[in-house]
Amino acid sequence: MNNIPNVIPALPEILLCVSCVVFLMLGVFQSKKSMRLISYLSIAVLFVLILIVYITNVDNKITFSGLFIVNDFTSFSKIMIIIATILTLILVLPWSYHENVKRFEFPILILFSTLGMMMMISANDLISIYVGLELQSLSLYVLASFKKDDNRSAESGVKYFILGALASGLLLYGFSLIYGFTGTTSFSVLSTSPALNKENVGLIIGIVFVLSGFAFKISAVPFHMWTPDVYEGAPTPVTAFFSVAPKIASLCLFLRLLYGPFYEIIFQWQQIIFVLSIASMLWGSIAAIAQQNIKRLMAYSSIGHVGYALVGLASATQEGARGMLYYMLIYLIMNMGSFAVILSMKIKQRYVEEIADLSGLSKSKPIMAFSLSLLMFSMAGIPPLAGFFGKYFIFIAAIESGLIPLAIIGVLSSVIGAFYYLRIIKVMYFDDASEVFDKLDFSTGFVMLISALLVVLFIFVPEPMLSGADSAALALFIR
Repeated sequence: MNNIPNVIPALPEILLCVSCVVFLMLGVFQSKKSMRLISYLSIAVLFVLILIVYITNVDNKITFSGLFIVNDFTSFSKIMIIIATILTLILVLPWSYHENVKRFEFPILILFSTLGMMMMISANDLISIYVGLELQSLSLYVLASFKKDDNRSAESGVKYFILGALASGLLLYGFSLIYGFTGTTSFSVLSTSPALNKENVGLIIGIVFVLSGFAFKISAVPFHMWTPDVYEGAPTPVTAFFSVAPKIASLCLFLRLLYGPFYEIIFQWQQIIFVLSIASMLWGSIAAIAQQNIKRLMAYSSIGHVGYALVGLASATQEGARGMLYYMLIYLIMNMGSFAVILSMKIKQRYVEEIADLSGLSKSKPIMAFSLSLLMFSMAGIPPLAGFFGKYFIFIAAIESGLIPLAIIGVLSSVIGAFYYLRIIKVMYFDDASEVFDKLDFSTGFVMLISALLVVLFIFVPEPMLSGADSAALALFIR
């Protein structure tokens, strides 16, 4: 009886897995009629999951023979991912109706991907990380190419699959090197391994491979080459999901790995994160300027935002971890709101994606234009909106850690990046309207308005977001 694992910490994952299987059976028996029903049921299950994650949160509870861990950090990260999934499914509802997408597998694939991300975050072993990562990735490959009759969607799926498989190979090879030079895959044992206390070239090479694999997953330069094409070609709700959930999962796993078992060799990995951060911030800011397609612009924007988040990671302090977690929460809100607006860009029942299509939006859809303006100002880091405080916390953490050049480059790239955000506002308010968008769908309008409201609400009620990030960051440093 003593060998029976405690399944309570993994209750959210178990419930989500069972729900996926039940929804698959429902879809098989109900066929095309079940897509919307499964979407609604999925949203309901995810709300229940948030409650269960909160209830089952305990300090450093390890189960399944050391493969699975639950604490404040994993709970905070999972809640961010579940919120991103809920918002994605809300955006899927009007899109699936207009695009006549009736395949019930669509929301189920999103749930399976979410399950993989949750498993990744709670993984306490290199092997369990890989299992969660592949469950996430395989689902995302299919989602990217879901519109098989669309050449762009098929192309994006193939590109994502080929480059994703390469990144998974790099990651797995890095894991094998770490195992070979330390003799273990467990985080708990790795953190006390004698191999970390000396110049172990093989171990460092293994960590480089691991960081390269995860850099692909978060679209950090120079592993970003798939991002613009996949963002443009994938269905827009899938692009919204890509831009938030997998990045949060991978960045949180970065924190778990580097602030956990590899914290003793900060100097080795800090240099790599330093370079990835600078390259991502600069390239994300500069390359986005020339973009005319708004989804491609959001792709380069996400690369830049990943660079800012890595500033917090590079600081290697509790304040840096807190800043990075808070930044990702704000990024989630801003990005999902922006994609809600993109999904509202519809003329005569046809979706459009050019920035020029936003011309004169302030005259025809003033609330939509105002909401997008708030989100763009926040993304640019204009005070006193939430995006400004997100950048403020990570830059302060970098300065306190002595990484002053990194903070300076971050501020400069923010100034450059502000150009293309402000260009969108200029197009909406000062250019002449070409055609008027169709009536706003309730679901997309809801996500858009809630996101805009939250980036403003932080000015007056910052405590809930900050206290959650504080508790999560503290859990990383409890040994």
